[in-house]
Amino acid sequence: MDIRWIEDFLSLAQTRSFSRSAEERGITQSALSKRIRALEQWVGADLIDRRGFPMGLTPSGVLFAHAARDGVKALTDARAALRKETRGRRLLRIAAGHTLAQGFVPQWLRAAGAPGASIQAANVHDAVLALMEGECDLLVCYDHPDLPLVVDRAQFEQVAAGTESLVPVSVPARSGAPLFALPASADRPIPLLAYGKDSYFGRVVDVLTARASPGALARACESDMADVLKALALTGQGLAWLPASSVGAELAQGRLVHAGGAAWRFELDIVFVFARPNDHVRALVAASHAGMRPG
Repeated sequence: MDIRWIEDFLSLAQTRSFSRSAEERGITQSALSKRIRALEQWVGADLIDRRGFPMGLTPSGVLFAHAARDGVKALTDARAALRKETRGRRLLRIAAGHTLAQGFVPQWLRAAGAPGASIQAANVHDAVLALMEGECDLLVCYDHPDLPLVVDRAQFEQVAAGTESLVPVSVPARSGAPLFALPASADRPIPLLAYGKDSYFGRVVDVLTARASPGALARACESDMADVLKALALTGQGLAWLPASSVGAELAQGRLVHAGGAAWRFELDIVFVFARPNDHVRALVAASHAGMRPG
């Protein structure tokens, strides 16, 4: 059982609306519904009465809500006390997307001269929640004006760290041209190696595929992990949009080639986000800017 399930339930008990609680918790309605179902299975009783509108709590839900509020407060108070005691001797806690955790974050730690870190690789929803709930000291993520990161700027500071390009790639045909090339057409659709719909890269690719003709791209395989899609692309199973920083060697070796021009690329910002005030993290960010060129 995850304490976030209880916090989701308490939000739902307050709002009586899956859509409002999903927005408040920074997750999709589908993810919220799954968490509530998982909590009900753990408790062993229905907590939400979904028959009416607005929905309400079952008698079991009312009883559990009272206990949950007291329990969450006690745990939160204990966590705050323990963190105050250990703040000066703990590792820097970083939450980052999987691709950033594997590539960008290790380079940044070296450039910043950080003495040590605990790195949590997570999807964007969980990483943002970790920051908002005090589970990490620093969030490293992507940002774009069309797909903005939504955090309270009065509470959290955001600093630019670098840029990344999401580029379409394919294995080459015998001629050296991409086996799967953009633009495509519905009469000869390209197999698309796609990200999950709830992932950040999935939303980026949705923006990009909207530029293609209807039916020109057919979802062939799906994964939230860029490395998995890269492996599939290298075996010739379709076209994938991948971070340029992760395919530099394959492009240089000719194992992958660009499958579309500049119109099919998507430029993303890499950003640091941390709570105000946090002079220690701000100093590390400043030090890394002096010794590193992110990419």
